[in-house]
Amino acid sequence: MAENLKGCSVCCKSSWNQLQDLCRLAKLSCPALGISKRNLYDFEVEYLCDYKKIREQEYYLVKWRGYPESESTWEPRQNLKCVRILKQFHKDLERELVRRRHRSKPPRHLDPSLASYLVQKAKQRRALQLWEQELNAKRNHLGRITVENEVDLDGPPRAFVYINEYRVGEGITLNQVAVGCECKDCLWAPAGGCCPGASLHKFAYNDQGQVRLRAGLPIYECNSRCRCGYDCPNRVVQKGIRYNLCIFRTDDGRGWGVRTLEKIRKNSFVMEYVGEIITSEEAERRGQIYDRQGATYLFDLDYVEDVYTVDAAYYGNISHFVNHSCDPNLQVYNVFIDNLDERLPRIAFFATRTIWAGEELTFDYNMQGGGVKGLGAGAHSDMGHKDPSPRSFKMLFLTPNLPSGLLDPCLPFGGPLIPNPWTNFSQDSWGRKMFGLRINTSPDFNLV
Repeated sequence: MAENLKGCSVCCKSSWNQLQDLCRLAKLSCPALGISKRNLYDFEVEYLCDYKKIREQEYYLVKWRGYPESESTWEPRQNLKCVRILKQFHKDLERELVRRRHRSKPPRHLDPSLASYLVQKAKQRRALQLWEQELNAKRNHLGRITVENEVDLDGPPRAFVYINEYRVGEGITLNQVAVGCECKDCLWAPAGGCCPGASLHKFAYNDQGQVRLRAGLPIYECNSRCRCGYDCPNRVVQKGIRYNLCIFRTDDGRGWGVRTLEKIRKNSFVMEYVGEIITSEEAERRGQIYDRQGATYLFDLDYVEDVYTVDAAYYGNISHFVNHSCDPNLQVYNVFIDNLDERLPRIAFFATRTIWAGEELTFDYNMQGGGVKGLGAGAHSDMGHKDPSPRSFKMLFLTPNLPSGLLDPCLPFGGPLIPNPWTNFSQDSWGRKMFGLRINTSPDFNLV
């Protein structure tokens, strides 16, 4: 058989399906790949490109997996066994007909623009499916990630790498904790107060793993040197995301968002804000670049001092896509586990109330008391920084001695998306200092 393979080539790390397609294209049987003479000419539908109805017979233009579009063929419906693809094709068709204010019933022939849209939609759905598979292959947490876009033709974000924990930037060291607790039961019989007590703080969780500290107080979990096991009630954040979540395209112009696919109890841990840890100086440099691009995901870590920042623009987890709300259902907490440097807390989101399946997850970019400086995800915080020439958008909020509500970011006057001219008020517009925070305005991370 070797002589028949001359001139054949396969790409590095080809998938099982790709190898099967190559065999069929070369008309070669391969028992190891499940390709025999009986199924050598069985072909798989990749997507449907067009539709027409002649008399009472329905026909579909089929793009075959492994073959170029130029070799697509018209097939009668009875020849197609791809029930799921057929249903999705008609669902996309009906939705687009309604959007175009046409009747929802398919016409006998599709105009070229409609057929082109359906091809783009099929390609987009395939790209999102591959991205979803990539995200789930990289996650190390229990909760599964799904991806959905039924709003537009945008595909996966470019230049985004999914990570599960902080990526440490140049010149930064995370020192591992040297000691751990020796408790037999960290919740009911903590020796010396367990890890929280050793740091002169309270135990954070109840026996259901729900946080019982008020926002602003730090959480000290048991670490890798503790005697307690994986099921210790003081190990919550470190176990990662345990809820199934969906990255979805919002239908009101806010780009991507995240919703839960299952009920989340009040005070339960939901996710961490993960990204690349960089110095504040590097964050300022990147912030200027991001502002010119109209997007930034810088999150200042200023629990004790403003030294480090988390940048989730290119390296991040699902929190990268969580949107802002003035009435959020997530609250920020600072968490310390294997690294006790108070300048480098882990940022965890806990539910402020019961969150029902299907609800979007949000947090307040201006959230106070969580050990973060003003805005969190999607903004570069430059509280107190003179910025005479605004770089993008700003959300302004006042120091306590100014009249409350004067520029409430949730009110129409100081709404969450303030045009550039308003940012001229960031310094002394009422004779007092104001805090200006740059807001991300990218298509995949916007404000409610």
